[in-house]
Order: sequence, then structure tokens, then C-alpha cells
Amino acid sequence: MTSIEHSGGTGAQLDELNGFQNPGFGEHKPRITDSDPAAERTAERQIAAWFILSMIGTVWFIVAYFLFPVGETLTQVRLHNTAIGLGAAAALFGIGIGIVLWAKNLITDVEVVEDRHDIAGSEEDQAIALEIIDQAKNESGIARRSLLRNTLIAAVAIAPLPAILVFRDLGPLPGDALFKTLWGPGVRLCKDIGMIPSAEELHPIKASEVTIGSAFHVIPENLVQEDPHAADAFHGLDEKAKAAVLLMRIDPRELNTDPEREDWGVDGIVAYSKICTHVGCPVALYEHQTHHLLCPCHQSTFDVTNHCKVIFGPAKRPLPQLPIEVDDEGYLVAKSDFTEPVGPTFWEINTRETSA
Repeated sequence: MTSIEHSGGTGAQLDELNGFQNPGFGEHKPRITDSDPAAERTAERQIAAWFILSMIGTVWFIVAYFLFPVGETLTQVRLHNTAIGLGAAAALFGIGIGIVLWAKNLITDVEVVEDRHDIAGSEEDQAIALEIIDQAKNESGIARRSLLRNTLIAAVAIAPLPAILVFRDLGPLPGDALFKTLWGPGVRLCKDIGMIPSAEELHPIKASEVTIGSAFHVIPENLVQEDPHAADAFHGLDEKAKAAVLLMRIDPRELNTDPEREDWGVDGIVAYSKICTHVGCPVALYEHQTHHLLCPCHQSTFDVTNHCKVIFGPAKRPLPQLPIEVDDEGYLVAKSDFTEPVGPTFWEINTRETSA
């Protein structure tokens, strides 16, 4: 239905408005579905088919989520994303195309003129509004077209299920999950060169490789075992994410080191968790001139020269520091795990409340 609004007026006022002649309505051309019951039924079945396709897409999303797990290779990740992406596309486009076809082929398309009023609605206006709603219900046929109505309701009802399903992928559940990572005494710091490295690709970092002003994305050496067939050959992306670290070297004279952390670094080399303490985004931007770490999600900024204390943004606590030292071969190794939980502060609060 096409609606033309104006501010009121009759007769000559409608014939001419602001100097423009009212062209009036063009000739109404009925659609084939308006005159042919068989075409109308065919259009109804086609629209219902789109709604059914939407439901199939939603079900496929859920099935594919479990049928194609993320896995440990880039190919598996791509297959997982493609499979659930096809399901999501079918679910959303099915509903959208079905509604568009319903409007174009079955809803009444007669043009009308509606007066626009500048005053608040009276009881009479409210009654008119209800009448319009009832008219729209009759014109759309939603009351009498049970096939379209029921398939649309079913498609819309199950469409949110994939969103509920993937909530689990937001990260570890509250509890003690973020209190322990793979770091521990003697674990070497290795360059993070990819999402899922092999044992051969791990490159332990020597203190001599870290120059002033440089920064490395670091993972623990024990993330990947030498035997690729071992049950724990790869600890998983969750463990990698929790243990992700940024390694930097600063002129020791610029560091304001707390006395209890004097031996947590090596000649200006310091390591901090990459997980922002706001909502867990990766802190991956290092400004070597100011020695600031920036979270790209909500612009929380941390000062490396002062144990990564928050100097801007919504984060409420500093990034946890990883104590490091040098082993006999000159490689950087962890002295222990983090002494506080990594990640969002609310995880820490929830856990402490539970423990209390």
C-alpha cells in the first residue's frame, strides 16, 4: 500500500500544493496474484518455502557447529566458519526474502491518501488507528493465510538459537579458569608466529634478541609438545589466549620498578599479559616512544614504565606481569605463572565472592 501524507485541505487545496499541480493517482495495474487464485496459491507456497529454508538454515547452523569443530588447523577453522556462515545466511535471508515477496505479491497495493494531523490523538483517532491495524491485518492476509503465518512465526522463533549457542565461545566460564595458565618455572618464551604453531615452528627468544624499543608477541613453549600424536600435543586456543604475553625492552632507567618486583625483569626486558583487564580484548598496540600499551577495543591505555598501570580508559586494574629470567643457555624463561588472574576484572571479582 502506498501512502501519501499531507497536512490537510480539500478541493482546490488538494489540486494545487506549493505551486505544484496534483497529478492524482496513476492507473492501478492489478498483479496476476490479484486475479488468478492459482497464482496466488503458488506465491503463497513460494513464500512459505523461503521461511522453511530459513528454519533449515537455523538447524544447519546448530548441526554444523558440532559437526565441524574449530580443530587445530587453519583448514578446519575455515571449514567451521564456512559451514556455520552458510547456515546463518540461509536463516536470515530466508526470512528477509520471504517477507519481501509477501509484500510484493500478496499484500494489497492499492494507493490511498492519508491525512496527517499535527494534534495529539483523540479517542476517535485511536479508534481509527485500531481500524487501520485491523485493515492491515486483513490486507496482508496474515489472519487467513495460516501457512505463511505459521512458517514465519516458526522461522522467527528459532532464528535466535544460533546466537544462544555461540555464547559459549565468548571465553572461559567464571570460576578459576583465568587463575592458572601454561606459564610456570622454566617455561621458555617463544615468538607467536601463527594461530596454531607446530613444535618445529616454535622459536624460543634469547635475551640478546630483544633490543630496546622492540616488542614481541609471546606464547609458552609448552603450548605444543614435540610429539604431534600425543593426546596433549596442542593445548588449544583457549590456553593459548590465556597465556598470550607481550614482551618489551625499555631502558632500565625509565622503569619505575616496585621493590618487590626488582627481579621480575631482565635488564629492562618485561613481560605482561595481552588480555585487557576490561573485557578481555587483545592489547596489541605498543607505542615505543611513550611506552604505552593500547587496547583497540575501548582505548584502555597502560603505562609499561609503571607496571602497566591504567592511565586512560575503562580498565580498572593493571595488566598482570609475568616474572621472567634468563636460563643457562641465554633464553628467556618464566619464573612462575602470573601471580594474579589474567583477563577481565569481573572474573576475578566473581571468583573471590564465590570463594568467600
